Amino acid sequence: MKRSEYYLTAFSNLGFLPFLRFEFQKRAAHSAPFKLSSKKLKFPVRARPRSSDLGVFYQIFVFDEYRCLSGLASPGLILDLGANVGYSTAYFLSQFKGCSVIAVEPDPSNFEALRSNVSPYGGRVTIMQAAVWPRTEQISLEHPGAGEEWGVRVKPSSEGTVTTVTIPDLLRISGQKRISLLKIDIEGAEIDLFKSDTEWLESVDNIVIELHGEEAEAAFFDKIDRSKFAISKCDELTVCMRLFENEEK
Repeated sequence: MKRSEYYLTAFSNLGFLPFLRFEFQKRAAHSAPFKLSSKKLKFPVRARPRSSDLGVFYQIFVFDEYRCLSGLASPGLILDLGANVGYSTAYFLSQFKGCSVIAVEPDPSNFEALRSNVSPYGGRVTIMQAAVWPRTEQISLEHPGAGEEWGVRVKPSSEGTVTTVTIPDLLRISGQKRISLLKIDIEGAEIDLFKSDTEWLESVDNIVIELHGEEAEAAFFDKIDRSKFAISKCDELTVCMRLFENEEK
């Protein structure tokens, strides 16, 4: 992207003052978390210095990664699986005024940042420090290193101590009958998720997922009923919007 195109995109998506603050903050030498804002956010979010947080902010707010959901009408329950530091959760809570969100993130450091970033939204959001997994199993975390905090992976391990939660568990916790939007960005764990029982898909209205590799794509599309979803791509995201007119009344 040319510099002029970047400035136009960032200015348009962030708004005038948030754009100026963002340009200043990304150049400053930070020793403590700093605030970032956007016209698409009700409250500012915090970013950790020397971390991947700035890169995540670029994706979600500067380049408006979730613009593909702009036509989503009044979603109720949103599950944010792989919530990282809460930018996507804050985006959903800001853009969809009547929604509630359950945000799930296994990494302790990311989870504490998530807690801080979504706390202003009060009872509309529930946060869980856990790994989304198709079954109860011992899980451990794999950390890619400093500056790549968005890439934390999970794997089965006999010595793992990470709490796991299933999508049916989350639906029961919510007290809702359906998931309006299922957002999944779990760094490859979607392979295990979709290779297992996915009966819960019948309770999902819309999906936005980042698929990590060909095996993940194969596992996902093997379980998606293409007759029930309109499927599209938006940058790195695969978007599945349910075709309700095809559902039996």
